[in-house]
Amino acid sequence: MPKISAKGSAMPQSPIRKLVPFAQSAKSRGIHVLHLNIGQPDIKTPDSAIQAIKNLSLDTLAYSRTEGTDEHRSKVAAYYSSFGASVTADDLIITTGGSEALSFVMASLLDAEDEIIIPEPFYANYNGFAAANSLVVKSVTASIDNNFALPNRETFESQISARTKAILICNPSNPTGYVYTLEELEFLADLCKRHDLFLIVDEVYREFVYGENQFHSALLLEGMQEHVVVVDSVSKRYSMCGARIGYVVTKNKEVRSCIMKFAQARLSPPTLAQIASEAALETPPSYLKEVNTEYNKRRLVLKEGLSAIDGVRVSDPQGAFYLIAELPVLDAEHFSQWLLEHFEFEGETVMLAPAAGFYATKGQGVNQVRIAYVLKIEALKRAIRLLEIALNTYKKSYP
Repeated sequence: MPKISAKGSAMPQSPIRKLVPFAQSAKSRGIHVLHLNIGQPDIKTPDSAIQAIKNLSLDTLAYSRTEGTDEHRSKVAAYYSSFGASVTADDLIITTGGSEALSFVMASLLDAEDEIIIPEPFYANYNGFAAANSLVVKSVTASIDNNFALPNRETFESQISARTKAILICNPSNPTGYVYTLEELEFLADLCKRHDLFLIVDEVYREFVYGENQFHSALLLEGMQEHVVVVDSVSKRYSMCGARIGYVVTKNKEVRSCIMKFAQARLSPPTLAQIASEAALETPPSYLKEVNTEYNKRRLVLKEGLSAIDGVRVSDPQGAFYLIAELPVLDAEHFSQWLLEHFEFEGETVMLAPAAGFYATKGQGVNQVRIAYVLKIEALKRAIRLLEIALNTYKKSYP
């Protein structure tokens, strides 16, 4: 019998989606599952994007240009200019979601067996993109003890070798909600210049920063134009996950030229979704302000509610719409599966994302979960109550 590739065998399962069959089984038994496992916003997509599709009059739904339409890229460039980034349409390539952007970037910057340094915990699919491109992930571990701040210089330096080509961060962070300070970004910039590395920054959650925290884009780092590659997406910003529109932004012409070759092989980004995404860029600032306010309310409710549960420890998310919670259990994946297979209260249960899959280092995060606060406040309060009851019940059987 023919065998699949070693690369395919090494491809990790998504920790966000691997429990889906258990959730489906629970639903088939009539149990209402409160989804805290996946970053699918419940926020309404801007009317401008929906109307752009409804009002469309086309005889043929044709390919667009490989790099995206001129009109779309120009509007995206104007968006970046609005916060001081000197970006032109020529600095942009439109991709089929941020996922394709990351995959193209990794394939363009690193060869097989090259190393990429990523602070962990990190977005689980970074492991998948690295495996698909036969790359080696070298992790530097951030800790809940200091809210997942960036590890120090010595920790980074210890992971740099002759095969190291890039550092990748997500700012604000999925899964921790941490927002990197300007000093931390400047430290990374210095590291990249000293060791001639690329700095890849996933800025998908740029608009979701709370309280006194401030977002600093890597596009504004001085002397880093040849090093910085930014990955972005409309999925979370405009609640358009299904549109599958992302961006790669870089001033490095050689990098753009290489990415274009990968982009040409997949022909073009989706034409219909570009029309919707271009229209979304015309959404008034009040939309994002209202969304930010709503997520901040949810953040505070979730943090306060979880912190009140005996034995639960939570990070202080400063951005995005996720937090890491450390649970009083030995195995958070077992607990998460148990929630779907064996627990219900008043016809409801909760689905979580076990956090071990957000680490590259085995043994890290085994008692942690990532929680997405993408449910309305009343649903979040019910989920918190369910978790408290579930933990008390679970500990009786699995002390």
